[in-house]
Amino acid sequence: MGQKVHPYILRIGINKNWRSLWYADKKEYARNVKEDFRIRDYIKKKFVQAAVSYIIIERLAGQLKVKVASARTGVIIGRRGADINRLKEELSRITNKNGEDITIEVIEIKNPALDAQLVAQNVAFQLEKRVAFRRAMKRAVEMTMQAGAQGIRVKISGRLGGAEMARTEKCYQGKLPLQTLRADIDYGFAEALTTYGILGVKSWIYKGDIVGDKNHSLEEKI
Repeated sequence: MGQKVHPYILRIGINKNWRSLWYADKKEYARNVKEDFRIRDYIKKKFVQAAVSYIIIERLAGQLKVKVASARTGVIIGRRGADINRLKEELSRITNKNGEDITIEVIEIKNPALDAQLVAQNVAFQLEKRVAFRRAMKRAVEMTMQAGAQGIRVKISGRLGGAEMARTEKCYQGKLPLQTLRADIDYGFAEALTTYGILGVKSWIYKGDIVGDKNHSLEEKI
């Protein structure tokens, strides 16, 4: 059995930060965790075309701040901020909060080829469009290396090409020091809903070492 650790969780407190930034007592903790899950689930399903990478949720004195990192910010904001206002209304229903207590901030991802989650989503989207899996993997690896990454690995699992037996295929280039804690390694996972079943796509991107600043925030990465 392989002992595997999530690359992001392993580096929290070293060069990564939590994506839920709040503190609660025992009575409110479970409710807040459920709300966080429902908020993330709703935003990712509603804005599938917006290329959402991650969502940061902050809570402070009754205020809720939601930061959405996306490669296509215009899809989330909408015309004159109409979609943002609708999103506020939906989040107020989910959290039972007043709309005035909810703040939504959209963070633009300037280079999607260096974001592991967006790379995985892009490969999954191509698989759903019946692109050959090897071609999709190689294209993703080439684009990421051209964007300036020091290493990348893409892995696809499932009934590849409609085969009877599920298997795993991977493509990698450069180096990927998974056990080096100071290494800035981004990880992403996505699922492709194909006619012959679900294919899982994982991606790891190595962007170099982070030395010195332990309080390295997510916003500084982008």
